[in-house]
Amino acid sequence: MWPLVFRMLYVHYCSQASEGFTDHLELHISEMELQLPPHEGVELSVVDMHTGGEPLRIIVAGYPEVRGDSVLSKRRYAREHLDHLRKVLMFEPRGHYDMYGALIVDSETPEADLGVLFMHNEGYSTMCGHAVIALGRFAVDYKLVKEPRSPETQVNIHCPCGLVKAFVEYSAGRTGAVRFLSVPAFAFATDVTVTVEGFGEVTVDISYGGAFYAFVDAQRFGLDVKESRTRDLVDAATAVTRAIKSQVKLHHPVSDDLAFLYGTILTDGRDQFSPEPTANICVFAEAQVDRSPTGSGVTARVALQYHKGLIQLNQTRTFQSGATGSQFTGRAVEETRCGDFRAVVVEVAGRAFYTGVSRFVQEPRDELTHGFLLK
Repeated sequence: MWPLVFRMLYVHYCSQASEGFTDHLELHISEMELQLPPHEGVELSVVDMHTGGEPLRIIVAGYPEVRGDSVLSKRRYAREHLDHLRKVLMFEPRGHYDMYGALIVDSETPEADLGVLFMHNEGYSTMCGHAVIALGRFAVDYKLVKEPRSPETQVNIHCPCGLVKAFVEYSAGRTGAVRFLSVPAFAFATDVTVTVEGFGEVTVDISYGGAFYAFVDAQRFGLDVKESRTRDLVDAATAVTRAIKSQVKLHHPVSDDLAFLYGTILTDGRDQFSPEPTANICVFAEAQVDRSPTGSGVTARVALQYHKGLIQLNQTRTFQSGATGSQFTGRAVEETRCGDFRAVVVEVAGRAFYTGVSRFVQEPRDELTHGFLLK
């Protein structure tokens, strides 16, 4: 289904002494098709991308049928019946602790061009902005959208949190930057005090952008999101996440499946609107670190800033990853509601890039074939 031809580049350097002692470089290029080694069972085919440094492994072949009459029910089915395959592709030796994946599934929504399940080191998310940006390009390039249009092609992606509309730059057959419109995003609770192990009482905000996040200024822990050690940032954010999970009950008007804290985002505290970038770092799932500014986190942070009157409709802010320096933009474009919550639709924009394609196999005698993680 996804033929892979690898170009093997053989470089032979020949240094030849001549008049003037000039070195000559001889370059030999050959092409060969790599065959898979002997194996049993299915092959798992993937396309790898990254958005702002955050990886996305798109699974295109080899998965069994994911049953369910909705994308949310498919998420439950994958978690209960197919979780061994998540570990095969996300964990070492094929992945790593911070690998992120997307499995394309059918959607029950006629408007959708594709459905998707998101996966990571702990399980399955309900929304992922960096993945939506990458999937927008992928859907156009791999012809999941029948008629691409310039200057933008719309791609409707049905995520577990709902339908997300992506808009992909398209010109002369090439894709570029991607922006998307979020599901309704809202501030769930502000100025919530929780007792955090090792830090005492900490005041946090909780906001929803397709997934729930806690927000707290990194300076509360004596940290800087761009300068401090990643390990120290992870420890502080993880402690906050654990505290909130044990002390705060979340709920979502649409589904109980959405009512869980996905992670904690430490910020630089610069929440008032400014043309200058504001930085943050997201620690989610099982202490997984997002290399990008976090698309659903940007959505939730814009909703929180709008709720507090710190940003107005159509004011575009730049959000920077404290981990890599990569940037997304975000702006609230429309007021709406989500149940009893006043909400906004947020537009997030960024760029994704391809890094490769792979076919993975499992050998029955391999004791580590099911995957492992180093913590």
